[in-house]
Amino acid sequence: MKVHIMGIGGAGMSAIARVMHARGITVTGDDRMHSPVLDMLQAEGIQTYVGHDPAHLEGIDIVAPSSAISKSEPELLAAHQLGIPVWHRGDVLNMLMQDRSDGQPTIGIAIAGTHGKSTTTGMIATILEDAGLNPSYIIGATPASLGANARAGSGEAFVVEADEYDRTFLHLEPRIAVITNIDFDHPDIYKDLNDTIDTFAQFARSVPAHGALIVCADDSGVVEMLRRSVPLSAPVLDYGMTRGAWRCTNPRPNPMGGIEFTVSQHNGQSSSVSLRVPGVHNVLNATAALMAADALGVPLEQAIAALGRYSGAGRRFELRGERRGVRIFDDYAHHPTEIKATLSAARMRFPVGNIWAIWQPHTFSRTIALMDQFATAFADADRVIVLPIYAAREHAEDFGFAATALNSIELSRRIKHKQARSAATMGDALGMLVSQVRPGDIVITLSAGDGNMVGERLIEMLR
Repeated sequence: MKVHIMGIGGAGMSAIARVMHARGITVTGDDRMHSPVLDMLQAEGIQTYVGHDPAHLEGIDIVAPSSAISKSEPELLAAHQLGIPVWHRGDVLNMLMQDRSDGQPTIGIAIAGTHGKSTTTGMIATILEDAGLNPSYIIGATPASLGANARAGSGEAFVVEADEYDRTFLHLEPRIAVITNIDFDHPDIYKDLNDTIDTFAQFARSVPAHGALIVCADDSGVVEMLRRSVPLSAPVLDYGMTRGAWRCTNPRPNPMGGIEFTVSQHNGQSSSVSLRVPGVHNVLNATAALMAADALGVPLEQAIAALGRYSGAGRRFELRGERRGVRIFDDYAHHPTEIKATLSAARMRFPVGNIWAIWQPHTFSRTIALMDQFATAFADADRVIVLPIYAAREHAEDFGFAATALNSIELSRRIKHKQARSAATMGDALGMLVSQVRPGDIVITLSAGDGNMVGERLIEMLR
């Protein structure tokens, strides 16, 4: 079988390509722009191309486009005209998750939720790897503890990040599913929070009776989802800081710059957990990971020890450098809830020192739909710099006046923060930072686009 992946440079699609290649499937792929990811895939033996072209389809059996590929892309239209099967990326994920290369069945573990998917998936994969279970995994970020975002292991466990965008997770058939939280996001896909909750309920109903559904009982969206998903086949295992069979309590900073807490199992047994990553949100992520490991038979203390070695993932509160006493972090946060969690974690880790939040809004649809929530998301920052909106797959003309009205100046005015400023370009933001940061300051870029380049350039200029 020869599979061609369109948009292979993305985190999720490159991970899929790596696992397929490791299983002996011939994989090719293209992306509209050159990136280091294409170079790495090429070095691993996967043929990649810059730019989409129907010529890339010669000899191809299956085409798998990423969700970012336009339905009117000529290469994709050519695939349909040639009669080449076009698989949704969720179908490709499910195929990989169902059977190993030796034909033996797997235990599919799918981690879903509006926030925390990559971290929780990385934590589970780290625990299983440390326990010698040799898992397969596909993650939307690269955990430092694993060194890769994908692996085709020989064990029966296959851990995948189950993305709700484009309703991808509805294509999956996991044995064990985790739902970390449910929030309204992706307004280009979902009508509102109700639509989002209904879709998660559909995902929950896909878990079989011999599996397990692990959910956060503290999250109001999850609670409503459980109510709507009745009847469920799988048993529900819940956790939380205030509710749930498993409880995570007493979170406090530790000397490693992370957070520690107490976890209590459903049988009342309590253990101390110490993480290298900060933030109360990571207490919940870690508890979900411990529960998934427990469902797979990993002893709790062994799982806790493995979590102690988890040091984060790329673009998740990642320290990019320290120059002249200024520490520069990068975070993928692009939703108000994620921004609040990241800045809260930063404040917990750095109670003294100015925290600079460099925010690059991601897509017109999200910024317009969630503007009221963005306005109050920056309370834990001392200074805020707002960059222009990163359009990603969207086009400003499709949003008319709403897009032009939400320039960086207007966005900074709407943010309820006395020290919110606008930057017309990344260069302007960089100029503000270079002239005003002082030793002891913390700079955090908050972006799912290219806003992280402000931090990278700041490191170079402070050098």
